[in-house]
Amino acid sequence: MPGKRSQQNLSAMTGSATGLAQSGRLYVVAVPIGDLDDFTVRAIRILKTVDVIASEDPQATRRLLAHHQIEGRVISYGPYNLKEKVEVLLQRLREGTDVALVSDCGSPLIADPGHLLVAAAHTNHIPVVPVPGPSAVTAALSTTGLPCDSFFFLGHLPNNSARIIRCLTDALKRDVPTMVFCTATSVACAVQALIRLAPRRRIVVACDMTKKTERILWGTAHQMSQDLPGLRGQDITLIVAGGKGR
Repeated sequence: MPGKRSQQNLSAMTGSATGLAQSGRLYVVAVPIGDLDDFTVRAIRILKTVDVIASEDPQATRRLLAHHQIEGRVISYGPYNLKEKVEVLLQRLREGTDVALVSDCGSPLIADPGHLLVAAAHTNHIPVVPVPGPSAVTAALSTTGLPCDSFFFLGHLPNNSARIIRCLTDALKRDVPTMVFCTATSVACAVQALIRLAPRRRIVVACDMTKKTERILWGTAHQMSQDLPGLRGQDITLIVAGGKGR
């Protein structure tokens, strides 16, 4: 039986003869957010069979591939020269190459630049295939004990204190939980601001989820301030309860 690339070459030759060359597929693949074993069987299979893996952080992706004994060609997608990289990948897809898009961790397009490539694929009628899996958003929400029928996601919290206060002031007006990704510096500023704005509002700080250093802090902003000095994590998610989930 011919291999994948042989089949691709045969398809390309057939397509050339008929004028209907078949494009490749763009797989949007979720990867672990911390623990490297939080990886779906389907995601592993896809990364083993695609021709190119476009990664936000090639070094992190190569560690993941090595852990699961996957051999794959990894190329950089971000954070610089994204338009040029999109054009290169788009051309490969048009030529019949299957491409997997992965983030540094979690699900692509959630607070990362993957949307540029996905939008370009749709515009050029290239099939986009989701391969769902881990996400810091859903992982953090599952730890809150808050009603999560709906929620508001802000992306990354700014480091500017005035902008942080504006974001939190808006969050406190909502009836649903507000979630935001933070650094150790910005989450400390946010908690101090919440002590002044709404000291009794329930919040959750999820730090280094699924890693050995994982910590989930739950309580009011005032209670949380006592635990923050020991928080040294790199990946931090803050959830502020909505007005109906105080």
